[in-house]
Amino acid sequence: MNLWTRTRPDGILDQMRELIKTPNAPSSPLYSQGVKSGNHVHVSGLVGIDVSGNLAGPTIQEQTRQALTNCRAVLDEAGATLEDVVEVGILLSDPTDFAGMNEEYSTWFPAEPPTRYVAKLGVEIPGVLVSIRMTAILG
Repeated sequence: MNLWTRTRPDGILDQMRELIKTPNAPSSPLYSQGVKSGNHVHVSGLVGIDVSGNLAGPTIQEQTRQALTNCRAVLDEAGATLEDVVEVGILLSDPTDFAGMNEEYSTWFPAEPPTRYVAKLGVEIPGVLVSIRMTAILG
């Protein structure tokens, strides 16, 4: 974990954010897997690949399941759970995959789901069908 701090006017050192890192989700030097700021946990958009960089499979259901598994791993590292999630953002490379994504997604949030948005993924990454990000609030 990596802490970023600032000094308040009264001279006390304040924690602004904590970088969340886990070996249980894919990572890149270009982004943090997650950032904890106060009681908020922000999970980066994670795709349907495993920690070895392999696609979970060719279907939207398989990739949605893996992307959600990756997000849950980051939440776990931050001390959060899926029950703490207040917002989910989903980007689909093909909007016609909406029903298939919902089929898998609904098994992860069967009751009282968080707010959510779904949009088209603007960047084409070969084989990648979905990217999912989350925001959770602890406590």
